[in-house]
Amino acid sequence: MCGIAGMVSFKGAWVNTERLKRACEQLSERGPDDAGIWTEGHTGLAHRRLSVIDITSEGHQPMASHCGRFVIVYNGEIYNFQELRAALETEFNITWKGGSDTEVLLEAYRIWGAYCLNRLRGMFSFAIWDRHEKTLFAARDRMGEKPFYYHYDGGLFAFASRSKAIYELLQGLSRDIDMQGLRYYIEIGYFPAPLTIYEKIKKLPQGHYLIVNTDGVTVKRYYDFRQRVPDRSLKHTKENDLLDELDEILLRAVKLQMISDVPLGAFLSGGIDSSLVVAMMRKLSTGSVKTFTIGFKEAQYDESTHALRVSRHLDTDHHQQIMSVNDLLNLIPRFTEAFDKPFFDYSALPSMAVSELARGFVTVVLTGDGGDELFGGYHYYVLLKRLEALFKIPAAFRKLASNILSMVPSHKGKLLSQMLTKSDAISAFAFTRSIIKDFSSIMLPDLTSCTVGIADCFTTAAREFPKSLTATEAAMRLDTLFTLPDDYLQKVDVSSMAYSLEARAPLLDPDVVSFAMRLPETWKVRGLTNKYLLRKLAYRYIPREILDRPKQGFSVPVAIWLRGGLKDWAMERFNDKESLRALYLNHNEILKLYDLHLSGKRNAASILWAVAVLVDFYRRDQLR
Repeated sequence: MCGIAGMVSFKGAWVNTERLKRACEQLSERGPDDAGIWTEGHTGLAHRRLSVIDITSEGHQPMASHCGRFVIVYNGEIYNFQELRAALETEFNITWKGGSDTEVLLEAYRIWGAYCLNRLRGMFSFAIWDRHEKTLFAARDRMGEKPFYYHYDGGLFAFASRSKAIYELLQGLSRDIDMQGLRYYIEIGYFPAPLTIYEKIKKLPQGHYLIVNTDGVTVKRYYDFRQRVPDRSLKHTKENDLLDELDEILLRAVKLQMISDVPLGAFLSGGIDSSLVVAMMRKLSTGSVKTFTIGFKEAQYDESTHALRVSRHLDTDHHQQIMSVNDLLNLIPRFTEAFDKPFFDYSALPSMAVSELARGFVTVVLTGDGGDELFGGYHYYVLLKRLEALFKIPAAFRKLASNILSMVPSHKGKLLSQMLTKSDAISAFAFTRSIIKDFSSIMLPDLTSCTVGIADCFTTAAREFPKSLTATEAAMRLDTLFTLPDDYLQKVDVSSMAYSLEARAPLLDPDVVSFAMRLPETWKVRGLTNKYLLRKLAYRYIPREILDRPKQGFSVPVAIWLRGGLKDWAMERFNDKESLRALYLNHNEILKLYDLHLSGKRNAASILWAVAVLVDFYRRDQLR
């Protein structure tokens, strides 16, 4: 894993080497083992290296192609690089200088061009400069595991693994906030690609590449799962046949992702996804697998006992750290530094804690990320399955049901009432995923009048899906398109890279994704059971009495913190009228909402945390 940065001027400006070095320093945690820069006239590339494959100097970057025409900076891993290496060697008689996947990727691009992307199995973001054509080619992996931020304006292009590095490259670049991105963040807690918090910086979406030359920037999609149609005939396939197929596909993915020249282990929560990945690692290993878990003294937040049961069954070399949840408060300064943008997902705090623990023993970990989105793991998929029938009845009857529910004293009843007023299942899904829900009054009209809500974003995206998708299938696809790359994968990347740890996700292997896209809903959500087929596969490796438990995830007590340990921290930010106004937020409405939360009448932890983090970011950003 690494960090990359670079810039190209098509209007005659020479590269400032000192700025390039400073940008490179902003990426030091992503690559502590080596650093390199390359400049040629109006072009400069920078790289920080975390050595994982071919840890010798032959893997140094920026790296030039054998012919000298192309120069690459690359972040990630190509898991099938040995297969590609053999194919290139046989067909094109290439003599290799070293054993890195970087060299294989570069020569694959030299020979196959953009079509090489279709042959890659891995996580990556990279940029390749063509010295002859004066063209930059850059790409991001299919599912969006590795970040790629960029700026283009009037012939000047800059990119990096972190937006902070771009501001080092282009001092004086405007930090004006992107209002549409801001509204999405307030409503859902993240910035859907290509938007970021900054008007002048964009994020390359998952499965896209871009080309930059004197004509400007062209962005194209090379991988598209949106139009995949589930195979309805699989409803009648024998369960064991599907389990055998998934078992074979996932085992192959895990085996590929275990390739490493440095120590390797796995995160283990005791849930379905991470437990299954660890079980397969154990099956493929001659020795014990190192596993890592963070536990909490407070039982309601603790997963360590579940992880320990799985570990004992699989005989792993298990490492766990038991903390108080309040210990996570000490990570907030590190959190705000690592995420150089507003980031709502507070499960990043335990993710950072387990990354720090793992880095003391290994350089690479495998994770269970992707299982929920691809195989139906979230609770609201069951809810949407039930609501879908309601959206087929006349609106008048739904309105009647909504009115009845609105009289229920509980806040949940009122939220369900609002959900029934939505025009369709996609709008209901957007409401379910939203962190703002019935608190939209915290946004000022100056923001809402010139932007659209997240429901519009989801509805527009869903128009590209097959019309035959059920509401639950469409929701899973939207989560895979937006929530997975822009929230969860970003969380894992930044949290692990803050401690120079590489995290890999076998469930995001292209063959696993293709298999999941073929599966109809009945193999994912059945009755009240989530993740039906993946769960059944896990039972082949681990007894169900060990695995079966309510889904927990990396839970932290932000609601309690905001009433206690974080109260002063939050209140100080909620009273910053100047910053709130600059962020188009209503100071009085936020204080009213906080009072409701403090009194226990509402749990508004998600939106309050998101606002506090946003204000904290804004104030630090304005000082730069």
